[in-house]
Amino acid sequence: MGALPVLSTPLLLRTTLVELGVLSAHLLLYPTGIAQERPPTASPAAGPPTRLPTEGRAHPPVLLLHGFVDNRSVFVLLRRSLYRHGWRHVEALNYSPLTCDLRRAAELLGHHVEEVCARTGHRRVDLVGHSLGGLIARYYVQRRGGDERVRTLVTLGTPHAGTRVAPLMSAHPIVRQMRPDSTVIAELALPAPRCRTRFVAFWSEEDQVMVPATTARIDHPDLHVENVRVSGVGHLALPVNAAVAARIREVLAATEAARSARGAISVA
Repeated sequence: MGALPVLSTPLLLRTTLVELGVLSAHLLLYPTGIAQERPPTASPAAGPPTRLPTEGRAHPPVLLLHGFVDNRSVFVLLRRSLYRHGWRHVEALNYSPLTCDLRRAAELLGHHVEEVCARTGHRRVDLVGHSLGGLIARYYVQRRGGDERVRTLVTLGTPHAGTRVAPLMSAHPIVRQMRPDSTVIAELALPAPRCRTRFVAFWSEEDQVMVPATTARIDHPDLHVENVRVSGVGHLALPVNAAVAARIREVLAATEAARSARGAISVA
């Protein structure tokens, strides 16, 4: 892989201003996402909920997983985009900001996936993870057998090879697990034969949280991977960017169309 081009000053300035705008808007929305989302329930008059035979129908459940010290409110626009284009079952999972172990968070994600599958009647789900959320989801899929339940994992600005940004934050254990020399990153580099999940990793040269930017790519010989490079989008803007949302919809729809032809997925 060749060296990344040097970012132009106007592009860097524009991206930074957009990031600040996204941050300001997200701070306003943040309180709306603090509480854990409640799964839909039937009304008392309708009796107990019935699990419908939904397996095989288009658009299985999509679960959204936020990044470090964030919450589900970061996905408000992506969620709306999915709803508008036919996805009817979209949920966001909060994990505690006090979470200190990525492996434990992956275990809890697995319990949540099982609950969603049991509740909806779907055998498999799709996951979308931003930043740390993508790393938690990948650990679940690759190291805890989650490939049995996850068709597609989409990651947005996730430090798949570890990031060297903000070394002062390494006092937090889960931040240390996102470092290039962490045992978690080493585990994800181990062989993963017969992994059934399709991985799609969005990365951007303007993502200043991923150092280097290419750490948000997945480079693993055993995984079915598509690395999607986006331009002019910073780290915070990835979950709210309209073009990224459109590409995510394409990715999930393409997986649905190709579910009977797993071997046809190309590696970027």
